[in-house]
Amino acid sequence: MADALPALGPEAVALFAMAMAAHVAALQQQQVQQAASSSSPSTPSGMVPVHEKPSAGKGRRRKRPGAKDGHPGTRRKPPATIDAREEHRLDVCPCCGGELQRCRRTRTRVIEDIPAEITPLVTEHTIHRDYCPSCKKHVEPVVPDAMPNATLGHHVIALSSWFHYGLGVTIGQSRDILASHLHTTITAGGLLDGWRRLAETLFPWYEQVGRDARAGAVLHADETGWRVDGQTWWLWCFCTTDTCCYLIDPSRGSAALQRFFVEAFAGVLVSDFWAAYDAVCAGDNQRCLPHLLRELVKVGEHDDGREWRAFSKQLKRLVRDGIRLRKRPDFSKERYASRIRLIHRRLCTLADAAYHDADAARLGGRISKYRDQLFTFLDTAGVPPDNNHGERQIRPAVIIRKNSLCNRSEQGAATQGVLMSIYRTLKLRGQDPTRTIAAALRELLKTGKLPPLPAKVVADG
Repeated sequence: MADALPALGPEAVALFAMAMAAHVAALQQQQVQQAASSSSPSTPSGMVPVHEKPSAGKGRRRKRPGAKDGHPGTRRKPPATIDAREEHRLDVCPCCGGELQRCRRTRTRVIEDIPAEITPLVTEHTIHRDYCPSCKKHVEPVVPDAMPNATLGHHVIALSSWFHYGLGVTIGQSRDILASHLHTTITAGGLLDGWRRLAETLFPWYEQVGRDARAGAVLHADETGWRVDGQTWWLWCFCTTDTCCYLIDPSRGSAALQRFFVEAFAGVLVSDFWAAYDAVCAGDNQRCLPHLLRELVKVGEHDDGREWRAFSKQLKRLVRDGIRLRKRPDFSKERYASRIRLIHRRLCTLADAAYHDADAARLGGRISKYRDQLFTFLDTAGVPPDNNHGERQIRPAVIIRKNSLCNRSEQGAATQGVLMSIYRTLKLRGQDPTRTIAAALRELLKTGKLPPLPAKVVADG
C-alpha cells in the first residue's frame, strides 16, 4: 500500500500524511491524560480526585426517589404518655369580632417539644471516711455517678462522645450543643481527656466486638484512607449483621489484617479484589461482583477493541446470570445444581482463554486467580454476591473523616477506633448508646467488673 500510494498522486499522499498526523496527535493526547491522571480503572473511588470524576449525565437512568406507588403509608407513632393538657377557646369570632355560640365540638392535637431550659444537675457528694481496725486503714464508699477524680458525670461523657464518634459532630460543634442547649460548658481538652478515659475503660468491649466479628459466619471487610498527624493511615472495617469493628492502622497490607485475624477465620470473608485479603486464612471467600462490573464499564470507556468487547460482554452476562439465579424465590443449591455447574464451566472457559488485548488479559488473569471465590454465594446460604454491607458500615467513618479531618496523634486514632466500633455495634444491636454506656460505667464502679456488651435487641412478635 505504501508503494502504491505515490501513484495515486500528491493529493493522496498529502491526505494520508494529514490523517496520520491527526492519529499521532490523538495518541499523544491520550498518553498525556493518562500521565496526568493519578487513577486507573482499578483505583477505589475514594482515592480518585474530585476533579477527575465525571459528572452525572442528564441522560443516565436514575432510580426514582421514594417508595413505589401504592405502598402502605407510614407515620410517626403517637407518644405513649401525655405530660400536660391545655384547653384553647376563643372569646369572640376572629373574623368579625362577634359573639360566639358555644358548642360541644372539640378536637385534640398532640405536640412534642423539648423544654427551652434544660439545666444540668449539680450534686455535691459528701463522702464519709471511716477507719477499719482489721485492715488498719481508712475506707470510703465509691461514688458510682462519675469516674474517679472526674467532675463530669457518665451521661455527659457518653452523650458528648456519641456526638463525636457516633454521629460525626466536630469537637467545636459538640461544645456548642452542650453549652447552648444543655448549659454545660466544657473545654476541648476536657472532652478529649474524658473520651480517652472512656475508651480505655471500654476497651474490653472493643475486644469483644472483634471476637464477635471473627465468630460470625459471614464477615464483610473494607478499607479506606485515614490521616493521623498528617500521615496517610488506613481505616479497616470488619462487620457482620450486628457487629462492626474499626481498626486504624498505618498499613494497608497484610500486617493490618494479621493484627485483626489473630487466628484462622472459619467463616466466609466478603471483600473486594484488594490483594492483601489473600493473606487471610478463611474458610471461604466471596469477592464483590459489583466491583468487577464497575471495572468492566470503566475499561470500556477507553478500550473499544473487538476482543475486549467480546470478553466484557461474556463476563457481564455470566455475572448477571449468577446474580439473577440467586434472586429466584425458589432458589436452592440442590434445585439448581445443574445451572450452577454450567455457570462454573462458563467461568472456567473465560478464565482459561488466551487474550491479546491487555485489559482482557489482565481481567482474565484476575478471574482465573479468583475463580473459586466469585460464585460462593451460589453454594453457601447467607452469603451475598456483593460487599454492600461492608461499604454501608464504613460510610459513617467516611463522613466523620470529612467533618473532623481524622486524628492528630496515634492515641487519638486508637480512641477513635475503639469508640466508633462500640457506638456502631450498639446501633446495629438496637441499644441506646448513652444509657447503655452510663449504666455499664455505674455497674463497673459498684462491682469492679464491666458488664458484657449487650446483645442485639429482638423485637417482640
